[in-house]
Formats: sequence, C-alpha cells, structure tokens
Amino acid sequence: MGMFSDILLTVDFDRTLTAPDSTVPQRNIDAITYFIKNGGAFTVNTGRSIPMCVNTVIPAVPVNAPLLLYNGSAAYDVKTGKLTRYAPLELDGAKLIRDLQTRFPQLHLEIQGIDAHYLTRQDTGWENYSQHNQCAWGYVTPETVPQPFIKAALYGQFRENTVASMYQATDEELALFQEAVDYVESTYGHAVQVFRACARIADIHALGVSKLRSARLLQKDLGKKILVCVGDAENDLTMLEGADYAYCPADGIVADRFENVCPCAKGAVADVIYEKLPEILKKISI
Repeated sequence: MGMFSDILLTVDFDRTLTAPDSTVPQRNIDAITYFIKNGGAFTVNTGRSIPMCVNTVIPAVPVNAPLLLYNGSAAYDVKTGKLTRYAPLELDGAKLIRDLQTRFPQLHLEIQGIDAHYLTRQDTGWENYSQHNQCAWGYVTPETVPQPFIKAALYGQFRENTVASMYQATDEELALFQEAVDYVESTYGHAVQVFRACARIADIHALGVSKLRSARLLQKDLGKKILVCVGDAENDLTMLEGADYAYCPADGIVADRFENVCPCAKGAVADVIYEKLPEILKKISI
C-alpha cells in the first residue's frame, strides 16, 4: 500500500502526456514512475490505436494498467499483448468508404483495425506519418477492408510527421469537417458517434463508447476509489467532465473549462502527480 493506492490516473497522450513535438518530457516519466512506485494505477487513455502504440507509446511510457485506446473503444493489456475488451464498428466497411469518399473527395478515410491502419487510395503524407510513428499500415480495396475494425478516421492532408499540423485549419477546412461530421451523424448515427481530437481529424466509433466509460470500467476492475483524468482536447471532454478530478494543460484546447496545470511541454502530468494529487488526498482525509 502506498500513498496513491486509491487512485487510478488516466491521461491523454498527444499534447497532454507529450509535448507538441510528440516527445514525452522526462519530467512526466519520472513522475509516473514515482506515482506507480507509491501504489497508484496509471495508464494512457488515447484515441491512438494498438498499431500506433506498439512501437511508440508502450516503450516510452511506464504503465501498470491496461491501455485505453481508440477513444475508449478498446482496452489492451500490455503484459499479455491482448485486448481485454473492445467495441467494433458494426458497419459495412466497403459501403462506408465508398459513401464518404464520394461525398468528401478532399478527405481521406482511414480504417483502423487491431493489427494495422488501412487506406484505399494513395497518400504519401499518411505513409510518411505512419512510418515515422512505426505504425503498421497498408492499402486495401473497399471489398477487402478487414472485419472487424474498431475505428474510422476522416482526416485532411498530413503536413508533417506528427499530429501537430492537424490542429491547424483554415475556415474552409473547419467548415468542410463540420459538414462531414454532420453527415456521418445524420446518416450513421444509429450505429456510431464522432469525436474530434483536433481540427482536421474526425474519429468515428461505435455508439456508446467513450474515454470516460473505459476509465470507469477499468476503475471498477482495479477496485480504485478515485478516478483522476488529464486531457487537452474535445475528445477528452467526457473523460474530464465525468472524472472525480480533472485537469488540463494550460495550452490545451479545452483549458478554459477545467483546472489547469503547466503547458504540456513543461510536464503537465508531472504537475498533476506532484502538486494536485497530494491536494486531493489531503482534502479527502480531512
């Protein structure tokens, strides 16, 4: 038993645990190690997939609980290399690709499976991004889309090898993405929901999943009394709004809605561990 033994801490990855350049500040690594050593349960709660985490997140971040991936659509046990739960998209992948790429030819539609990410038309920017992040990728036809798949993502052009440029959009791009989101929700809303992680990405998931739901299920599995969450963007809102305690980096997109810690590049998660968690424990012990 340690001082943090009652706490489950789940944090978003991009621009929460990482700096804008996608590196993880050493201060965060040191703080997480300290948190785990003192009894806390820690994991990443991200929109990223298994293929996007295997060679990047998992080697870089100490965790002692299953990763919560695909915006809460799956939980992945790092020790066994297996999914402990997941919610696949109950859609015809071929029909979805044909429909959305016909209606929105300016956008790409990525299908994210358990083993790899897939596109049906060439995009060298996506190839470079996938290779830089050591993510397994490939091309398929609509007829050969793997089933089941967990997530689909509409995205704009990759301008660099990190997600940083995806946070930047013109008014025209913002309008296009809003039109696409409205169409997906009106056409497929019986089976899916859409999360916005940043300006030029729209994530499509099975109805009913969320980062909060996955965190609460994990909290129950682990028998932890307190759920603390940290995030920066709109796809983190359910997690932050429903947590027992929630924090946001000062430079986060939703920073105006939650208690702030330092900017992500300075070690926002470390601020939570070193400063906020002792305050919580002191408050509940009074």
